[in-house]
Amino acid sequence: MAVAAEGGSVEEGVGESSSPPREAPPAPAVSGGSGGGGGAPRDICTQVFERLVADGNEEVAGPDFRVQLEAHFARLPFSYQLDINVDKSADVLVHQKVLAEAKDPLRRPAFRVRFLRVEDMDSAYGSDASDEGADDGDDLSVRQDTPYTHIHEIVFSTIDKPKLLSQLSALLSDIGLNIREAHVFSTVDGYSLDVFVVDGWPIEDTDGLHKALEASVLRNEGSWSGSSHSSAAERTLPFQVKGGEWEIDKRLLKMGEMIASGSCGDLFHGTYFGEDVAVKVLKAEHLNNNVWNEFTQEVYILREVHHTNVVRFIGACTKPPKFCIITEYMSGGSLYDYVHKQRNVVDLPTLLKFACDICRGMCYLHQRGIIHRDLKTANLLMDKDHVVKVADFGVARFQDQGGIMTAETGTYRWMAPEL
Repeated sequence: MAVAAEGGSVEEGVGESSSPPREAPPAPAVSGGSGGGGGAPRDICTQVFERLVADGNEEVAGPDFRVQLEAHFARLPFSYQLDINVDKSADVLVHQKVLAEAKDPLRRPAFRVRFLRVEDMDSAYGSDASDEGADDGDDLSVRQDTPYTHIHEIVFSTIDKPKLLSQLSALLSDIGLNIREAHVFSTVDGYSLDVFVVDGWPIEDTDGLHKALEASVLRNEGSWSGSSHSSAAERTLPFQVKGGEWEIDKRLLKMGEMIASGSCGDLFHGTYFGEDVAVKVLKAEHLNNNVWNEFTQEVYILREVHHTNVVRFIGACTKPPKFCIITEYMSGGSLYDYVHKQRNVVDLPTLLKFACDICRGMCYLHQRGIIHRDLKTANLLMDKDHVVKVADFGVARFQDQGGIMTAETGTYRWMAPEL
């Protein structure tokens, strides 16, 4: 049954995840999402089937598709039929797939994420615009300082149980999402189908949002399977951010001037609790699967290392809209800049001191089973006393992390010959 969630809290119904069945006529269509009426509910399965055929959907060609479609509608309450928009019949296929994935304990909660549209925040709650009306040719996702918000849809399925809607709402809130609409249903065989329309994710790209949801599920491990051991923990990568132990208070972080800029992020000088810090900020428009993996990998490794010759980790912001890593500020800059840009002449005693600092840091990392994989002078930083410290763990990994080491990882001119 659809639950209103615009600007207020979602009301939890009796029973499992859905509210009691209603007998009233279907409500007027809502903008976006999977819901919104779309024809007489009397024979909605036939209407959906015919629409998929007319659209040339390849899945309809399967010999058992019609039977499977009828079984899908039979599993769900009558309110689900009222909620289906025949013009968006492909949404039913997504619902089928997510429900099927939820049968595997290792994939619960199963979910899918898709981008719907970009809205002007000033008129977001009074607009009749739908995702079909969005101007795909105008890339608003990369605009800065404009009052636009990005709307996404998230479809969940897992074992149905009391307080599930509250858990899902908390999971979305954990990564800064605001629920605009919630359409929640319970199947006759004990599963849930929950469709949320949300804002709060700052860019159109869905890969980063999917990763953030995975991390949020992991932070709440144990709450999905009903036991202390989470199936989500088994399937997520070992370097996903697991908790809020290192989450910074963004109100206390003061950003200063930009120190450097890269393809995926910018480095700023700032202060945190009055201490000089370096703030590595991911560029929202470049946030994708690989960038997110490197970010979470670096957070996971930095929080595990403590050594005089390894840059000190202070904290991170792992929640949208700004993702950043905060480390101690290394006022001496990189060893590369010291030698090449500042054109310092390094005498033998200084050269040996730098080499010993690097060796101590790398020896410490190797003793802990950490392989840096991108050791170069640009990733070796100096403090005000010219102590050299190893930095930048974006492509580092633990030796026992499993899998085969990827060749040609790092920076070409600094690779070992055997790579």
